[in-house]
Amino acid sequence: MRFEEQLLMDLKAEMTARNERSRRVGRRLLAGAAVAGLAAVTAVALPLLTGPEPAYAVSENANGTITVELKEFRDAEQLEQDLKKLGVSADITYLKPYTKCQNDRGAMAGGGYDTPEEWRASVHYKVARPGPKGFVIDPRQVGKGQTMALEFTENPKGPVKAQLNAMVIEGPVKPCVPEHDPTQLG
Repeated sequence: MRFEEQLLMDLKAEMTARNERSRRVGRRLLAGAAVAGLAAVTAVALPLLTGPEPAYAVSENANGTITVELKEFRDAEQLEQDLKKLGVSADITYLKPYTKCQNDRGAMAGGGYDTPEEWRASVHYKVARPGPKGFVIDPRQVGKGQTMALEFTENPKGPVKAQLNAMVIEGPVKPCVPEHDPTQLG
């Protein structure tokens, strides 16, 4: 066998080996792409099958209060229904930043208040307070024929997620009519 023939055979063997290695790498890449694609489909399909994360969590406390942890400002009607199951008639309103509901939402339980001391003694102050995981409702502050009205104003710039305005209304609660809130910066 001459040198040229040996060189040609070695070259053919090397080309065959390279093609085989290339096919193996291609199969591995294809398998890797298939696994990655399956992972992506699972990441999209799992939330579709299990549904979106709940907007809030409700838990009863040993002292008779209820903790509500708000994660998103949505599903107000469902939160109202969940609170009703726990014995609390509620009207929940989520407002855009720098807004509030007009003041006349109904007759306030216990009348009005003129001083900070009267406010702290009122059911409006006691019915819902900020807590470590959201806000805490005291159902004992809402009597028969009364409704707890909670208004949440989003606060995108501040360290606190929302401003809470709570009140107890005698009888039906009038719908919220949003208006600019001059007390909020913005």
